[in-house]
Amino acid sequence: QVQLVESGGGLVQSGDSLRLSCVASGRLFIADTLAWFRQAPGKEREFVAAIRPSGGSTEYAESVKGRFSSSRENAKNTVFLQMNSLKPEDTAVYYCAAQKFRGLLPTTLASYDSWGRGTQVTVSS
Repeated sequence: QVQLVESGGGLVQSGDSLRLSCVASGRLFIADTLAWFRQAPGKEREFVAAIRPSGGSTEYAESVKGRFSSSRENAKNTVFLQMNSLKPEDTAVYYCAAQKFRGLLPTTLASYDSWGRGTQVTVSS
């Protein structure tokens, strides 16, 4: 497994931007698919974005396409989630997850074997 620590959450207004970071340790970072999930109060955890080890391919949930962008700096064992045009419905705890790369960009929770503790994002209207 790999240890993941998210940061960058906060309270913002609708239309603002935030950039989340997730630093990994404990496993070869460049061999992992990294993903972002989120969980709003009273709702199930849902997929947001995933990025291949090389950073050359990404996958996004329909609800965030065109607004969110994921990138990674393998030299710093860090993955990012740039969130633009935030909406109140984006309010959630955002989690970073990792999986040893298997050639796909999975979007299900069960596909990932390591999780961070999350960072709160709150968007006011």
